[in-house]
Amino acid sequence: MAHQRPQLRIAVDIGGTFTDMAAFDEGSGKLLFGKALSTHGELVRGIQATIDSADIDWRDGNLFLHGSTIAINTLLERTGANTALLITEGFRDIYEIGRVNRPDAYNLFFNKHQPLVKRSLRFEVAERLRADGSTHKPLDEAAVRELARELKQHEVQAVAVLLLHSYRNPAHEQRVKAILQEEMPGAFVCASHELSQEYREFERVSTAVANAYVGPRVSEYLGQLESHLSGRGFEGDFYIVQSTGGLFPVEHAKVGCVRMLESGPAAGVIGAQAICAQLGMGDAIAFDMGGTTAKAGVISEGRPLTTGSALIGGYERALPIQIPMMDIHEVGTGGGSIARVETGSALRVGPQSAGSIPGPVAYGRGGTEPTVTDANLLLGRLDADHFLGGELKLDLDGCQRQMRERLAKPLGLDPTAAADGILRIAVTQMSHAVKAVTTERGLDAGSFTMVVYGGAGPLHASAIAREIGIRKVLIPYAPGYFSAYGMLFSDLRYDYVRSVFRKLNDVSFEEIEAAYKTMEDEGRAALAQSGINPDGVVIERAADMRYVGQEHAVTVDLPLAYFAGKDRQSIKKQFDELHKVRYGTSAPKEPADLVSLRVTVLGTMKKPPRHSVDAGTATPDKRAVRAVKPVYFRAGGWADTPVYLRDLLLAGNVISGPALIEEHASTTVVQPGDELRVDELGNLQISIGSDRS
Repeated sequence: MAHQRPQLRIAVDIGGTFTDMAAFDEGSGKLLFGKALSTHGELVRGIQATIDSADIDWRDGNLFLHGSTIAINTLLERTGANTALLITEGFRDIYEIGRVNRPDAYNLFFNKHQPLVKRSLRFEVAERLRADGSTHKPLDEAAVRELARELKQHEVQAVAVLLLHSYRNPAHEQRVKAILQEEMPGAFVCASHELSQEYREFERVSTAVANAYVGPRVSEYLGQLESHLSGRGFEGDFYIVQSTGGLFPVEHAKVGCVRMLESGPAAGVIGAQAICAQLGMGDAIAFDMGGTTAKAGVISEGRPLTTGSALIGGYERALPIQIPMMDIHEVGTGGGSIARVETGSALRVGPQSAGSIPGPVAYGRGGTEPTVTDANLLLGRLDADHFLGGELKLDLDGCQRQMRERLAKPLGLDPTAAADGILRIAVTQMSHAVKAVTTERGLDAGSFTMVVYGGAGPLHASAIAREIGIRKVLIPYAPGYFSAYGMLFSDLRYDYVRSVFRKLNDVSFEEIEAAYKTMEDEGRAALAQSGINPDGVVIERAADMRYVGQEHAVTVDLPLAYFAGKDRQSIKKQFDELHKVRYGTSAPKEPADLVSLRVTVLGTMKKPPRHSVDAGTATPDKRAVRAVKPVYFRAGGWADTPVYLRDLLLAGNVISGPALIEEHASTTVVQPGDELRVDELGNLQISIGSDRS
């Protein structure tokens, strides 16, 4: 009788420094983890290294889930395809004009966003639709064919198409795309209505261009990965994690590449949501610090906060992306962030990162500039012989030498003070990410528990919490693999939106119901075509709403019962309450507009079992203490600090700071004044002390 192979759900997340893998055996419930340095330029090799490190055979897999930074990095590094833009005549320059944002009016060094398509490759198309989608001027198909031939002469690799009001009627865009594909069979062609069914032509053109710009590189990479999996005997389904944290087939990802911009960070928030559900905790901040960046998102009342658009690349110079995504704020501070002395003897940390090549000085791979990781090693928070379970020996002497020469001497400090300064700056910068998703959204960060993960997150969790006034921190199981682990909790997901522009008091519920039902039917059809039978289907509705006379809207989650009962009053009240939270004011007596209707269709997947640990006493077993070593804390200087092995801690164990908790891919710092308790699921729950060490 042939041996039946276990059925593995394999998830891989590629970060700027490390590639992480988590796998779930759906038969036995066993979890496996792997980690390797990211191999930029040859990403598939890094993925295979994580699989090899966990001794997994691709033939055992029935589902492969993947998140990658390739799309966002292509956008930020400006290494995408030679891209052209076809746009309705008379609107050639809206992509460059944008919204004329000038957030800092008195900044003499302010720079506008730089378009991804130069003006010489923006072409006007003879056609025009009215705002209701009716035809004002027919499409000149012969002119489009002529344009296609001209694009080939410019060696264009990708084309974005934005025709005015195509969200109402996509017929012209569909025809232009078909002609371009006939005339330019090798080019990547993207039409705006395929990505966004909302109004605002600048945001839609920016989204379409970004998708076209990253499309050739991302689709080629996904194709290479498919070939690699096939060559290794993988016969399961291949799904990509979207920026919403949901899954969609790799065939869709090759077309809508821009939907995976924030796939890794979004998966981390999904993992944090799962932790919240297991503990019955409604509100949490999800904080992820890796080697290159730090990211924060929010779970409110058990659900992650999402947004219909985001600015990629920072507010001042950013290009908007108008697709549903997790509401995540990112700062360029990670373990590999480089510290350097700049004009005026100022110490600056990031956003440049040493990445995985050459990496921090400590990695001994040729890095010469001190980083946040090097500062942690010098201050005793990392151990040169036990990093990644001893797999990667760290170079303490090299760290001390480079810290002294490059930072300490120019600043007139000793290496310890210079390293402490690096961490203080990094913590302040990372706290801005948390404030951006809480305080700036009208939420009280101090009332949230902060769930901290990523390889470098637990090192800084206590310090960041002190900076913001957060009293509770939770370090989940396997924080160094957590974004990959979070993918195992993701569901199949399809998001739809339609702009409607109706006054709430006047709108027909039959009209709203018909619009919602059309989108819901699209989602159910997409699930049916996915090839996977989900455990169940969940429909979620929301609407973008604003007071009459306002320009911008907020997205309000709306229970299905409101529509079944045709309850305008409850819809309005829900909007008023959200507006009050977001802006500190509301106007219950003022009428409201419905701007856009939103639907999320979820195909729920089987989830990994809850991880649990055996029960113990308040005092940890003596075998859990690996060593006692000097560690530097700002409040009291160097202190003899016990180092605990997380694998040997039991539920109910209580540890008072200072202490270090080591595990394979991460180290948790428990500062003086903190108290750590291990819960029944193996999470480290830390009560933050009142001092600012």
